[in-house]
Order: sequence, then C-alpha cells, then structure tokens
Amino acid sequence: MQAIVFDNPGDESVLQLGHVPMPGIDAHTVRIKVEAAGVNRADIMQRLGQYPPPAGSSPILGLEAAGTIAEVGSACTDDWKVGDRVMALCSGGAYAEQVVVDAGSLLKVPDSWTMIEAAGFMEVTLTAYLNIFQIGGAEKGKSVLIHGGGSGVGSQAIALCKAKGITTFVTAGSDEKCERCLQRGASYVLNYKTENVVDLVKGMTKGKGVDVILDCVGAPYLERNLECLGMDGKVVYIGVMGGAVAEKANLGILLKKRASLIGSTLRNRSLAFKANLVQNLRKDFADERKRGDIKPIIDKVLPLESAGDAHRRMASSTHFGKIILNVKPV
Repeated sequence: MQAIVFDNPGDESVLQLGHVPMPGIDAHTVRIKVEAAGVNRADIMQRLGQYPPPAGSSPILGLEAAGTIAEVGSACTDDWKVGDRVMALCSGGAYAEQVVVDAGSLLKVPDSWTMIEAAGFMEVTLTAYLNIFQIGGAEKGKSVLIHGGGSGVGSQAIALCKAKGITTFVTAGSDEKCERCLQRGASYVLNYKTENVVDLVKGMTKGKGVDVILDCVGAPYLERNLECLGMDGKVVYIGVMGGAVAEKANLGILLKKRASLIGSTLRNRSLAFKANLVQNLRKDFADERKRGDIKPIIDKVLPLESAGDAHRRMASSTHFGKIILNVKPV
C-alpha cells in the first residue's frame, strides 16, 4: 500500500510517498480503508525525531483518520461491520491507504459529516475533552482559558466548552484569528501579540480568575497562567511549543491559590484508557456530534503526497482549525 515515509528525521522535504507492507490485524483490531487523515503538530515533532511512537505502534505518521472498515478482528463486538464509516484515534499509521486501529478507538461518522470533517475530529477533540473536562473538571458555569484558539485543539476546545455552557477566554496570534474564535463561540478573545491576557481575565472575572487553563506553549506562559488562575484552579500543559524550562515563577501564588500544574499526553495512554475516553466522549457529546455542533473547522485539504506542504502550513501557524490529507479523491 502507499504511505508517507521518511528514512531519517529532517525538514518537510524528507517526507515521501512510498510503498509499505499492509499492516496485519489481530482479534481486537479493525482495518480501515483510509479516505482522509488529520495533520497534528505531534506529526511534525515525530518527523524531526523529537517524538518517537510508543512501543508497538506504527512508525508511519498520523494520529487520526476517517474511512470505511475493510476487516474486523474476531473478538470485536457486533458494533463494527465491514463497510461502516468510522473515524479513528490512531497511535500512528494514518498517513497511509490503510490503518489498523484498536476497536475501542473508533466512533461512527455521523451521516451529515463528510470524511474530510471526520478525519480532523478524533485526536484534537479527545485531547480537548480529556484535559478540560476529565482532568480539568470543567462544567457549566465554570471558566476556561484556552491558549492557541486557532489550532485544531484550541478551536475544538472552544466548541466543546460552548456546548456545555462554559465561559472561555481565548488567545490567538492575529486579529483575524481572534474574530474566527468569536465566530466559533469563544466568550472573550485577545491577540496575545498586542494585548495582556492577565488584564483581560482579571478584568472580566472581577479578579476571581479562571478555573482551568489549557496551555500548549509551556514555560513562557507559566507566570501569567498562575496570575490568571482562580482558587483551586488547574493548569493543564499539553505542549511546550515555546520552551520546556521555566526560569521565573512565583510559587507562592501556586500555594496561595491551591493550584495544580498538570502535564498531559494522550498518545502513550493505554488502549483501555483510550477506549474509555472515546466512550465517555460519545455519551457526553452525543447530541452535539449528531447535530454537527462540534464538527471541526477545516482549514485546508491537501493530497496525501503533499504531506510536506501540510507540515509547512502547520509550522507557519497561519492555519485556523484542521489541515487534512486527502487519501481518497473526493
């Protein structure tokens, strides 16, 4: 089968369309004929040699895909049948014509969704859901600060919070992205290049601060995150794009606010954990998914062989929402 491959870590030019053996299935997995795959920043890190796949995972890039089931393992439940339209959370392997996925990491594609939309749903939505709702404990009436509102995770986090009546403070890197975050359902937005997030949060909350902060930037934001946080609040770190080592932070604030700093990743979680997460998302957002309220925003669709261009666009941070690789022409 065809897949995106690379021999050694490097820039976008190392990505090539090549031929690889078909992955085999076992009793608890299904084979998916991929129609589209989502692009994530973790893919860039893996290409650079900074984020190796977990043991036993496919070395091929790609953490989410959508397509039709081609083969079902003998121990899978009757929920899954050949020909079903599904979207999948993958630990790797989505940049290919076929991918094998644990049956617990699947959701059916709603009838009103295209495969392109479905391909950009699982990784970012489950990341937002895990960290804001399950770890962060956000619920109706609470408030969340989301850094990077134009990203795939950020734009989905806005939609999930809006659906559950949660107030959102969102940062983005341009006025245009700020406007699109408002259109997505953000309560308050600011351009982090020209405005002060601490002033906004403290002003709009009358000094109370927010309950949860979702941060993909890392060290440079630590001090301001603590300033924005309310009592018993939680900062959940899902990335360190801006740096991993913090040189300045007033830990007295951490103690005073009884705050929690939490590091979180999804890819290296167990299959059982992921299956439970998928089922909880399916239950908690069933109506929103069916209505299309939480469909991902699609920024750009490129053919599979243009994976390098997709990575360049993501690295430039000019995108809003999801970049998708079209494996099957639509």
